[in-house]
Amino acid sequence: MPRRLVLAALLTSLAACGPALLNSVDGVARLGAGPGRVAASVPYGAHPRQRLDVYAPRRAERLPVVVFFYGGAWSSGSRGAYAFAGRAYAGQGFVAVVPDYRLVPDVRFPAFVQDGAAAIRWVRDNVARYGGDPDRITVVGHSAGAHIAALLALDVRWLREAGVDPRTIKAGALLSGPYDFLPLTDARSQAALGNWPRPAETQPISFARPDAPPLLLATGMADTTVRPRNSQALAAKLQAAGAPVELKLYPGAGHADPVIALARPFRGRVPALADSAAFLRRHAQ
Repeated sequence: MPRRLVLAALLTSLAACGPALLNSVDGVARLGAGPGRVAASVPYGAHPRQRLDVYAPRRAERLPVVVFFYGGAWSSGSRGAYAFAGRAYAGQGFVAVVPDYRLVPDVRFPAFVQDGAAAIRWVRDNVARYGGDPDRITVVGHSAGAHIAALLALDVRWLREAGVDPRTIKAGALLSGPYDFLPLTDARSQAALGNWPRPAETQPISFARPDAPPLLLATGMADTTVRPRNSQALAAKLQAAGAPVELKLYPGAGHADPVIALARPFRGRVPALADSAAFLRRHAQ
């Protein structure tokens, strides 16, 4: 087998092992150079899951900010396993914040969205000390994290309840996210969202509005976990409302590919990092 095919197969198998190993491979690829973590396990609330890490380039000053929400069906994940995402956006000239949030089954909707809003409040109040510009806060999310980021960007109640002006979020880049998936037929979505008495309020598409912040919706066309129609439907609804939106469809890419592509060894899979960073940089004004 040609060497390049062997390498491709190896990288694919490593990626399939999950974010913790993916994070380790990314760290090895960096060889200690470039931007890194500048704050760890900072509390933004009283619960043990309400902690965040901050990543920044060296000599950061008044840089745009990315708050990254990882996926895991609202029931799994940890900020440490997604250090590669924080390093990726810091390497693109952002101060990147990766928060944990409370998970199912300990909580159900809307607790994890409320945690996201509380994390945004912390970023607004504190990111300047790490070189970030509190007037240029953006959000990125993958899968369930994209659902959280989308609701924060579109449903103004969550930021307002946290004491944050909804206009604080200047733009968002949402990867492989579920935005329009009623009825709740999947056991994981039922566990996370099925308690809410008004199901439409769990769906980001319900809150498409003309004054929404600019959103990039990126997804793999071969995603069988969260179907591409979620991104397509939300993009169409935002466009019809007159809101700024951009849709990126990656041919042959699956559900995890856009987030895997944030890690240094996998950036050739799909251009999710370059696409999202360029979009956020352009709109974080």
